[in-house]
Amino acid sequence: MIRALRKALVYMTLAGAPALASMPAAAQAAPASAEQQAPAADSQAVDAQGANLPTVTVTGSGEGQGTQHLQIQSSSGALGSRSILDTPFSLTSITADELADRQILKLGDVFFNDASVSDSSGGYSSWASYISIRGLPADWQNSFRIDGKPFLSYAITLPYDHFERIDLLKGSSGFMYGFGSPGGLINYISKKPTDTPVRSVSVGYTSNNLWSEHVDLGGRFGNDQMFGYRLNATHDQGETFNEGHLKRDSVSLALDARLTRDLTWDFQAIWQNSNGKDQTPSIVTTGLAGGGLPAVISGGNRNLVGPGQHIDTNFQLYQTGLTYRITPDWKANLSYSHSTSKRFRNEGIASLTDAAGNYADWRSDSREGHVFDQWQAMLEGNAKTGFLEHQLVLGASWQKQVNNYSVAQYYQQIGSGNLYTQNTNAHDSSTDLQTYHAGIITQQAVFASDTLKFSDRWSLLAGARYNEFQQDSFDATGARTARYDKSALTPTVALMFKPEPNTTVYGSYVESLEQGGTPATTNTNYGQQLKPLMSKQYEVGVKTDQRLWSATAALFRIERAAEYTDSGGALVQDGQSDYQGLELGGALKLGSQWQLGSSLMFLDSKYSKGSAYTGNRVAGAPDMVATAQLSYLVPQLAGLKLMADAKYTGNTMLRAANDLKAPGYALFNLGASYTTRIGKYDTTFRAAVNNLLDKRYWQYQWENYIKPGDPRTFSVSAKVDF
Repeated sequence: MIRALRKALVYMTLAGAPALASMPAAAQAAPASAEQQAPAADSQAVDAQGANLPTVTVTGSGEGQGTQHLQIQSSSGALGSRSILDTPFSLTSITADELADRQILKLGDVFFNDASVSDSSGGYSSWASYISIRGLPADWQNSFRIDGKPFLSYAITLPYDHFERIDLLKGSSGFMYGFGSPGGLINYISKKPTDTPVRSVSVGYTSNNLWSEHVDLGGRFGNDQMFGYRLNATHDQGETFNEGHLKRDSVSLALDARLTRDLTWDFQAIWQNSNGKDQTPSIVTTGLAGGGLPAVISGGNRNLVGPGQHIDTNFQLYQTGLTYRITPDWKANLSYSHSTSKRFRNEGIASLTDAAGNYADWRSDSREGHVFDQWQAMLEGNAKTGFLEHQLVLGASWQKQVNNYSVAQYYQQIGSGNLYTQNTNAHDSSTDLQTYHAGIITQQAVFASDTLKFSDRWSLLAGARYNEFQQDSFDATGARTARYDKSALTPTVALMFKPEPNTTVYGSYVESLEQGGTPATTNTNYGQQLKPLMSKQYEVGVKTDQRLWSATAALFRIERAAEYTDSGGALVQDGQSDYQGLELGGALKLGSQWQLGSSLMFLDSKYSKGSAYTGNRVAGAPDMVATAQLSYLVPQLAGLKLMADAKYTGNTMLRAANDLKAPGYALFNLGASYTTRIGKYDTTFRAAVNNLLDKRYWQYQWENYIKPGDPRTFSVSAKVDF
C-alpha cells in the first residue's frame, strides 16, 4: 500500500499540479491547513507544557508573510517565557512551514538563511549535528535541547517534520541552561496537541532514490476535551546522494491532560532508529603539508567509500511534567526527562598526506552510548513593589550524564588510497564490542532572574545560576581514573529600552561554563576529557518588528579559553580565543507578492593572552557569512509560491597555526510550493533544488577535518490534510 501511495502522490506532484491549474472548480487556493488554523489551547493548556517551555501553536505565517518571527513566544530557560522581541540576546526561530518548504535534510540546512551559522554537518554520517555559531562549534554534549530538555546529539539527525519549530539562542547560554558552548544553543520544539484536529499524510522523494512517508495526527477527546494527543511517524528509506543507503524510522507522541482548571499534566516521547551504509568518510588534514588542499571532489563521489562502512543509531527521549497555575500571575512546573543515544559505527578516516590527494586509510569501529537524566523545578510569575514591576523566575535542577564507550575500540590503518580513485580497502564490523561507563557527569544548579520594569520603556534583567559540576572518568575495569569538581556562579545582566512598543534596544552581559573538549581518535591524548572552559559575552543590539518589515542588529564580543590541537597532535587548552562580530538581519514585504530577506555576519576572531598562536585567526571561524532570500506569490495561480535563497561562507582556517584554510564558497537553492484543494482535501505540493549549480567545495567540519560539500539534490513531496 505504501508503494502505491508513493506512486500516486509523486505522480500528482510531477504531473498533476500543472494540470490542476486549468481546473477552475478544483484548483482554488486552499485555506490554511487544520494545523495552521488551530488556535492554541487555552492558557492553562499552554502553560501545561512546562513553565520553562510553554506550548506555542505557530500559525502559518500566510503566503508571502515570512518574517523574522520576533513575536513568537520563546523560552530561554532561567529567563522564563518571553517573545523573541523582548529577549536581550540574539535568537532565531525556524517554523515548521519553513522546514517543509525548504525540504530540510540536515542541521546545516535548517539555519541556511542565518549568517551566524556556518555549516559543518553531514546528514547521513557521524557529523549530523555539527554546526558553528558565531564561529564557535556547537557543543554536541550540551548545546542541544528538545522542549528545553537535554539530549546528546552526536550522529543523530532528528525527524524535522516532528517539530513545530527550531529555536537557536546565539551566544553564551550558561546562565539560561547551565553548561554549554558560548556560541549558542539549539532547542527543538515538538508538535503538541491542538484544539482543532490535525490529520495529514505526506510522501517525499529525494535524489538519488530516498523515499519518505510521514503521518501527523492530533486532537482532543474526553469530557470537556480533557485529553490531548499528537502523534507523528516518519519512515525514510533508499539511496542517498553518494549511492549509500539509509533506513530510518521515527515516532513521536505528545499527550496532555487538563486534570483540573489549574493543574495540567504533559508527556512527550521520541523514538528513532536509523541504519546507514556507505557514508562519506572523514577527511583529516593533520599530516598534510604544503599549505594547500587537494582539488575538490563532489560530495556525491563514491571514490572515498570503502567496503564495510556503516552507522547505526538509536535515539529515545521521554519527558513528563506537571504545571500548576497558582494564581493568574504565578505558575509552578516540575519536570523529568530521560534520553538515550546509542551508535554502532564503522567509519573510514582518510588522513591526507599530500595535495595530490593521497591518504592513509584508517578505519574506526566502535559502539558508544550516552544517557541523560534531568529533574527540574521552576516557579515563574509577576509581582509589583511600589512603582516597579517584576517578572520573576526561580528554579533548581539536577542532571546526570553517563558516557559509555567501547572496551576495545578498533582503530587501525587498513591501507592507503587517493581521493580520485576508488577505495577498495575493507574492514568488517566487530560484533563483540562491549561498552563501559567511561564517564559520569553530574550537575546541580539553582537559578533566579528578575526583570524589573521601571516604565513602559525601560527595564533591567538581572540573574544568576549557581552550578556544581562533577566529572568522573573510569577505565574499562570500572576503576575511577580522574575526578574534576567545579562550582561556579554565572551571572547575567541586561538593560532594555523600548522607544516604541515594537522595538527593543538592549545591552547584555553573560558568563558561561562549558564542558571541556574530548580529544578525537586522531589526537595523541584520545580518551582524556579536558576540564571545563569559562567564557564571557558582551552584546549590544536592536530588534524591531513593523507591519511590512523587521530588522535586527547585534554587536558582540565573546571571550573564551582557547582549545586547539597543538603541534604535537594533542588537544590542549592554552590562552584565550576572542570573537568580535556584527550581525545584521532583515525581512521586507513588497506589495502582496514579494518577500525579501537577508542576513550578514562580519567576524574577527583571534587567539590571545599567551596562546602559542596569539594573533592568529581562530580555527573554524569564517571571516564573513552572508545570506539572501526571495519569495514570490504568483498572482496568475493562487496558492503557488516560488522561492530562492543564497549563502556565502567566507574562508575558514583549518587549524590554529593558520597554515591551511578552506576557501570561501557560495551556494544557491530554489524551491516552490503549491497549495490547492483536491475534492474535499487541502493538498500541498513542494519541490526544492539544493546547491543549484552543483558547486564543489571543501566544507570545514572540525579543526583539521574537512568534507566535500553535498552535491546538487532534488526533492519533491506531496501532503494531504484530511
